[in-house]
Amino acid sequence: MPDGLAKGALTAQIMRTIQATGPIPVAHYMAESNAHYYASRDPLGVAGDFITAPEISQMFGELVGLWLADLWLRAGKPGGCHYTEFGPGRGTLASDALRAMAKFGLHPNIHFIETSPTLREKQGALHPDAIFHDNMEKLPGDGPLLIVANEFFDALPVQQIIATHAGWRERVVAADGPAKFMALPGLRPMDTVVPHQFKQSPPGTVVESNPASTAIAADMARRIAVQGGAALTIDYGYSKAQTGSTLQAVAAHEKVDPFTNPGEIDLTAHVDFVELVEAGMGTDARVLGPVSQGAWLKMLGIEARAATLKALWPATTNNIEAAAHRLVSDEHMGTLFKVLAYVAPDWPEAEGFNAP
Repeated sequence: MPDGLAKGALTAQIMRTIQATGPIPVAHYMAESNAHYYASRDPLGVAGDFITAPEISQMFGELVGLWLADLWLRAGKPGGCHYTEFGPGRGTLASDALRAMAKFGLHPNIHFIETSPTLREKQGALHPDAIFHDNMEKLPGDGPLLIVANEFFDALPVQQIIATHAGWRERVVAADGPAKFMALPGLRPMDTVVPHQFKQSPPGTVVESNPASTAIAADMARRIAVQGGAALTIDYGYSKAQTGSTLQAVAAHEKVDPFTNPGEIDLTAHVDFVELVEAGMGTDARVLGPVSQGAWLKMLGIEARAATLKALWPATTNNIEAAAHRLVSDEHMGTLFKVLAYVAPDWPEAEGFNAP
């Protein structure tokens, strides 16, 4: 998708594709929309469309860095480590995590998996020594990997299948007027891929899967098992198999119709942590979690860190307390967001995964 595609041009382009070849899979629609969306803007912050945990408070990135540093210390301080972040946003999480790691003598090489030219520019300004990659393929093959993927998997294209009276079909996107789309059952039979527990579901039931996420997660775990290190995934999602469409869109911090204005809205779907666990189980890496973000941050000491920051900057006490509450409380990010880790088999046990 061209980076300079004019506003509204992606809608017209998808319309032409549908007119020429018929409705397209939901995954195809989501992939096209997000490719243009992330390539053409900085979506983060108050002036953008959404705010992620690293932008809420430095405490989040600092605790991620401390988690990695603690593992590295207890692994015997191996050399040649590579900090690798998937979808690093503005580079904020990396700044906070690397600062925390440096306090314990950990100074890894920096690698960013990022395809957006706009975001690469912002990340490079904060981290001039960072090496950029489109995917994991060209990451160094030696030295432990310290991988972080915060709100990365939720933006990958989700495949949807839907139960109909004629059997299971792939859910597709069709035209619904001159500038709007709608989702409906396609013609492609999908009965052979339905999870056994959902085969007898009533018509209208939607089941999601994410082959792209599974492939990337499995590759992460394999690399960790071979090279050493750990991978940390933090995202919103579910840890028990479920049905229903979780595809959603936001613009200017408000939920909007995901089938209007593709390329101008942020499309995401809840992460299936069952898939990510199974992807890791197929390798020699140890799989830890998922646990809730709130419980994980509390076990790592977010309350003590908040107290320290309030003592240093008493004028910002209310802001610090509000940020901590947003990160750990059930009504905000604490329960919906999950934390999952892959750890090399010869590395020590990781903190934070004995939480309920």
